[in-house]
This record gives sequence, C-alpha cells and structure tokens, in this order.
Amino acid sequence: MATPVFAPAPLEPGTLRVIPLGGLGEIGRNMTIFEIDGKILIVDAGVLFPEEHQPGVDLILPDFAPIRSRLDDIVGVVLTHGHEDHIGAVPYLLKLKQDIPLIGSTLTLALVEAKLKEHRITPYTLTVREGQHENLGPFELEFVAVNHSIPDALAVAIRTTAGTVLHTGDFKMDQLPLDDRITDLRAFARLGEQGVDLFLPDSTNADVPGFTPLERDIGPVLESVIAKAPRRVIVASFSSHVHRVQQVLDAAVANGRRVALMGRSMVRNMTIAEQLGFLRVPEGVLIDAKKAADLPDDRIVYMSTGSQGEPMAVLARMANLEHQIEIGEGDTIILASSLIPGNENAVYRVINGLTKLGARVVHKANAKVHVSGHAAAGELLYCYNILKPRNVLPVHGEYRHLTANAALAIETGVPAENTFVGEDGMVLDLRDGVARVAGQLDLGHVYVDGSSVGEITDADLKDRRILAEEGFISIFIAVDMQTGRPIVGPEIQSRGFAEDESVFDAVKPQIIKALGEAAANGTRDQHAYSQVVRRTVGRWVNTQHRRRPMIVPVVIEA
Repeated sequence: MATPVFAPAPLEPGTLRVIPLGGLGEIGRNMTIFEIDGKILIVDAGVLFPEEHQPGVDLILPDFAPIRSRLDDIVGVVLTHGHEDHIGAVPYLLKLKQDIPLIGSTLTLALVEAKLKEHRITPYTLTVREGQHENLGPFELEFVAVNHSIPDALAVAIRTTAGTVLHTGDFKMDQLPLDDRITDLRAFARLGEQGVDLFLPDSTNADVPGFTPLERDIGPVLESVIAKAPRRVIVASFSSHVHRVQQVLDAAVANGRRVALMGRSMVRNMTIAEQLGFLRVPEGVLIDAKKAADLPDDRIVYMSTGSQGEPMAVLARMANLEHQIEIGEGDTIILASSLIPGNENAVYRVINGLTKLGARVVHKANAKVHVSGHAAAGELLYCYNILKPRNVLPVHGEYRHLTANAALAIETGVPAENTFVGEDGMVLDLRDGVARVAGQLDLGHVYVDGSSVGEITDADLKDRRILAEEGFISIFIAVDMQTGRPIVGPEIQSRGFAEDESVFDAVKPQIIKALGEAAANGTRDQHAYSQVVRRTVGRWVNTQHRRRPMIVPVVIEA
C-alpha cells in the first residue's frame, strides 16, 4: 500500500529538510535534496534503467518537481561516484539550469563531463578529494574516502546549524582493494565522536549476511577461466567498472591474449580512466575491435557492455545474431557483474541465447567472477557501532533492503522511532538532533524516450504493453446516423492478434445488430456509436479468444 501523501508545513529557519527524490524502493535514480535557510544542496542525480513492463523507455529520471521552481536556490550537486545510477540524470538537471555547480572527485567529474559533452553542456565543476572541506552556503562539506566497485568514490559529511548528516554514497569495506584505497573508518570514527545526527547508508546488500568478498579474489578466477577457454572470450561488465576491466587486462596478458573494448561507453570510460591513471594498461594489450578479428580465436578477449541483458547492448546483439561477432562452439562468455533486480529475465534470456549458440557462459552463480560493490550486513554493523548515529534513513535499495538496513541500526542501539524507512518523496526534518517525518510528496517517474523527456505517461506505457502482449484491432465503419445502418463496412484489420482476417466474420453481424439497437434507443452521434462498436468487439474478443487487445473503432457519418 502506498504511503499517504501529505504536504509538509513551511520549513522553519534553522531546520534541515531532507527529501530523497529517488533511490528509496528501487535500485537506481539516487538523488537526495537537503534544504536549510532557503538554500538547497543535492547529493547525486542518477537514472533508473527500465524493466520489461516499460517498453520503449530508455531511462527513468527522478522527479525534479520539488526543485524545478527553485533552481536559483541550489548551491551545488555533490556526486559521490561515477556510476549511472548516481550521475546519469545530471544532464537533464543541468538542462534546467546549466550553471549549477557540480562537486566530485577527479574520476567522477571526468565521467560526468564526458557525458555532458554529448549533451553540449559545459558544466561548472569543483574537484574535491578525501579529507577536503568546502563551504557551500549554509552547508559545510567534508569528503571521506570510501571503497566501491569504481575508483575515487566519496562519502560526504554535511554540517549545518541543524545538525550533521553523513551520506555514504555506495560503499563497501574491502580491506585489500585493488587500488589500496580503503573506506576511511578513522574518519567515520572521528565523525561519530563529534556526533552524527542523521546517517544515510547504502542499503543494497543490507539483507546479505557477513561481509562482501574481496575484489582481488576475482583476478585468479578470471585468469583460470580464460586459460581454459579454447576459443574467444567475451567478458561483459558495467562500462564504468574500472577494477573489473583492470583484472581482465591482467588476466589476458597472463594468457598471452589481447583485449578489444566493445561498446561506446566502455571505450569512452576506460580511455578516461587510463588518462587519469586509474587504469593501468599493459603495453600492447589493447587492440582496436575492428582489427581483433584478424587474431587467432585463442588470442583475443573482448570486453563488452550488456551484462544486464540490455537489448541494444553488445552481448544481447551477439545472442540475437545481430552483431559482427558470431558466437559459436568453444566461445566463452563471462558475465562479470551482479544482477540488478528487475533484469533477471532479460539476463537469463541472453544466457540461454548464447548457450544455444554453443558458448560456455560463466556467471556469478557458477563461478566467482564478480563480487558486489556494496557493504553487506556485517560491514554495516561496524559502521553503526563506530558512528552511533542518532537517526538513520536507509537509502539506495528496494524496500526489503531498506527494512533490513533499519533492522541492523536497531540491533546496534538506534531507537526504532529514530529509524525511517520510507519511499521517494518522504520529507524528513532535522533539528537539534531530532528527526521527524514532516510530509510525503507525490512524486512520479519521469521517462526518457528518445529525445522526449517526461512526455511519456504510465497510461502510455500501459497502451504499449497491451499492444505488445495482446495486439491491435481497428474497425472502420460508415454509419447512417439516424438509423444506425452501416453504409460501408464494418472493415476490420488487426496486428498481433490474428493472421487470418476471416476470424472477424463472426463478430461483424453482432456489430451491425448492436448499432441498430443503439439507433432504436435514440443514439445519433459518432462517439456513442464508436463506444457501441468498441464494447461489442471487446466482449466478443474476451469471451471467444480470452484476449484484451487495443480496440480502435473509427465511425464516420455516411
């Protein structure tokens, strides 16, 4: 059951208002706004990728409605790291106001700037690093190093006159990370001693017991799988997973293979990572994808996108025989990523397609080829015991993740009434260490469909699902408005319903009869006759065929 919507009271001076616009109840769209004394700070602006029941949608954005009329009050957008679910909505936010400052680490801002260049936006940026302090209006910010599946990730402590907030972004506590950059628990302990009034922790793995395995455990497994592969190897991962690409490069070198990067975003992101020193590329290992076909099959590794079964990504096109690389017997496919909830069917469809073509598909369920970038329950318990936060608002997760995270907080001594499990649009007010729910905004999904943003509604998506699943029937008929007698038609055509149009011969007499009865009852206008046709065909289709296609009657006056 949805949380009841109620408008918050006007914000009092000296009170900090926190409103997650995305990331609560979903894996993606991470975005939270903080407001005090008339100024707004935003942490992250990410996208959510569509599921199968959202046909035609490219991306889903947070609902900017609460800030759309207050763009001049925004002092900046802090970006915790460079994953799409945290930075993907930045271009759409800056299209509303291009000079909103972006604050983030070197790699994060480089990835954002490359994305904004495609939108022809030149942003105003401030590069920060761990340990750095910055003042933006009434917000004093301190940045803390955290370990994640992408380098250069940061948590942010936000100090205001109303209290101190710690937002982790996405993080885990890998004690032997590939880049030797661990989550700074000393900084967490110092913040805990000073007092954390509100803690916003990553919830993605809160329901997973224990600790997230080490990233470096993946390297030897990849090396072993590649060593045993008789022909080509294709590794699919997120296009920003620098650590995984590093391990693939190293494993390829160890097996005398070269690596070709596939997918525009993969090439772009890894080029940036190499230029900034976050990716170490052994000399001579990379080869242009067009030249890779000239190498023997046992001397090449393709590093591609498409680990989530995205229909237009490289891996799905390979599975559908729509790519220049034709998968066959002896090829090895490695899915080096976790399944994002909602993508399961799409991923298994790709796995089945590749297997049918003769490939061996290696994934997290049958080999240790991926570890998560998010803290499991054991790591979160450490955080709670170190920080001793007064209030907790779990973020970044589906409802089950948020609930599990809240339960961990309560186990460590946070009062149950001080843990807040909510959904996008929850309004939380903080003052003098006391947090309370002050309202619930009615936020929606903003769909990006090609070049249109926000013009596609849930009703449109329902129509698309009906068209995809049930088909389409159109009925053309010219009617004498006085008698209801058809002069032309009914002519019936369908798509996705029946190949043989003669199937509709049974319903045509019913349409003629229904129109006559409607005329006898005083019907004289086109709209009313159209509704008669729609109901008649709808009843027939439902009873005779157990289908619910989209029915479009076209009735004109004869």
